Amino acid sequence: MNHESSASQMFNLKNLAEQAIPILMRYGFQIVAALGILIISWFISDKIGKVVTRFCESKKIDVTLSRFIGGVVKMLILFFAVLIALAKLQIEITPFVAALTASVFGLTLAIQGPIANYGAGLAIILTRPFVVGNTITIKGVSGVIEVINLPCTKLRSEDGEVITIPNKQVVGEIVVNSFGLKVVEQTFGLSYLDDPVLAIAALREVLNLDPEVSKEQVAQVGIDSFGDSGIMIGVRYWVPTTKYHETRYRVNLAVHQAFKKTKLTMPFPQRDVHMHSS
Repeated sequence: MNHESSASQMFNLKNLAEQAIPILMRYGFQIVAALGILIISWFISDKIGKVVTRFCESKKIDVTLSRFIGGVVKMLILFFAVLIALAKLQIEITPFVAALTASVFGLTLAIQGPIANYGAGLAIILTRPFVVGNTITIKGVSGVIEVINLPCTKLRSEDGEVITIPNKQVVGEIVVNSFGLKVVEQTFGLSYLDDPVLAIAALREVLNLDPEVSKEQVAQVGIDSFGDSGIMIGVRYWVPTTKYHETRYRVNLAVHQAFKKTKLTMPFPQRDVHMHSS
């Protein structure tokens, strides 16, 4: 029984070889040529994509847009390489394109969410409302942009947290772009018995001496309002996003010491009670 089974397998292999040899003799060169085209095109497209990316970056084009252009060039080269390989195999391309179109249409309906993210990512890359290195605030979160991909945008906070935002959540929203800096807005109380001019001068000196406070974006200091217990001095200054809290805490300490040195008083809530005897 085993002998008969082995003989049958040998016969089948012989028949397969006899059928395969003419096919390989006829189409072997085309198959090798098609594989060669695909392999060579893969390496060439990768090299050209990197060259295009570096060229765009050398022309001061945004790094995200440069990488996108390089990726598009690479995919176009591979696409045409596949068409050439199919032509070498004498495969009709028209039915293939029709089937691919139908598949893409059905796939689009099935994955509308990811497709929406990719479409929004393409819009962001082309319109460039912000670029890598900018500071943006959106939907209550803020950070420095590290990566802009087609599906998502990634931010990094001062604490090193990576915040991933789907691009469809970015397009159509109000995005605050403060570039590399972030504004600090605060108020400091001052007694009504003290001179606000001296307080404003002391605050300006503190801000001028701090190395992280931006000197290009001029700080704004002035009377913000008049409170129940004192005058509220408003301050607005810009600091690097990655050192926002660190700088703000240091400035607050320096303001307290400056007020103490110049005999300026920070008031606290108080109430006068008058007692009348009958």
